[in-house]
Amino acid sequence: MLGHKLITIVSFLFLVTGFAIYHVYSTVESTVEQMHEPLKFPESTFRSTPILIEEKPPLSFLLLGVDERENDRGRADTMIVVTVNPTDNTTKIISIPRDTYTTLIGLNKEDKINHSYAFGGVEMVKATVENLMQIPIDYTVSINMEGFIGLVDAVEGVDVENNLTFEVDDFKYQLGPIHLQGEQALAFVRMRYDDPNGDFGRQERQKIVLNAIFNKLKSFNSVWKYKELLAVAGDNVHTNLTFDEMKKIFKDYKEAFSHLESLSLQEGHGQISDGVWYYVLDTHELEKIQLQLQTHLELKD
Repeated sequence: MLGHKLITIVSFLFLVTGFAIYHVYSTVESTVEQMHEPLKFPESTFRSTPILIEEKPPLSFLLLGVDERENDRGRADTMIVVTVNPTDNTTKIISIPRDTYTTLIGLNKEDKINHSYAFGGVEMVKATVENLMQIPIDYTVSINMEGFIGLVDAVEGVDVENNLTFEVDDFKYQLGPIHLQGEQALAFVRMRYDDPNGDFGRQERQKIVLNAIFNKLKSFNSVWKYKELLAVAGDNVHTNLTFDEMKKIFKDYKEAFSHLESLSLQEGHGQISDGVWYYVLDTHELEKIQLQLQTHLELKD
């Protein structure tokens, strides 16, 4: 009798676990469908032939943190380019300063790079970043920065090491280890005017918080917690990645994403034109970064 009860209990637990996994899998698939937004102009002029993800080619991603508010098209306040190479299992990441002075592709005018989103959405940002970095962008992922609050709250806050004492939006941030909830985290990554390193300090805090979120996600051991995360993602994240492509990338590029090298563009200078402040990139530094990314994507030897 005891054996039958044990088998019944084990069978029940197996069924519950299987149902939970299936539910999360099906929820992920439906959420990705909600997030999926094909680009109007998917092909890049910087690739001679389209990529075949089944062949595990090096890939590039453009991550956008978009500040969208009511009655406002918004701006891409955070622009991060990621290249991943599954052959040598490495990933390179670089933040593009939001005030970078460059040509906005599609308008053929010089302006701040983050204004490209307001003028032409993700497509114009993608084309402008491709032109600036001289590489193809294969996939784009954008998140509404207000949705960032929900993401941090969904992982029950994050712990980070703060290297600057400051106050912003009624929040006080002390030196050393601090715990951040959603609104605190958003104010933390947005602040730049009181930072002696300006936008570069802001970029560094963004990386710290993103890494903390990633580590928190890895620590979750309950499939039910992902329902809240998926709800946040479905409402606030948009990407041209399909569900099948996500699964393939997770399987084939997981090791490469674990070996990260951070690059930077910080040898430029500020310039005021018609009363507006711009960041002008250093040509030599930009060309060096372009070559590194092109080589990493195996576009150059």
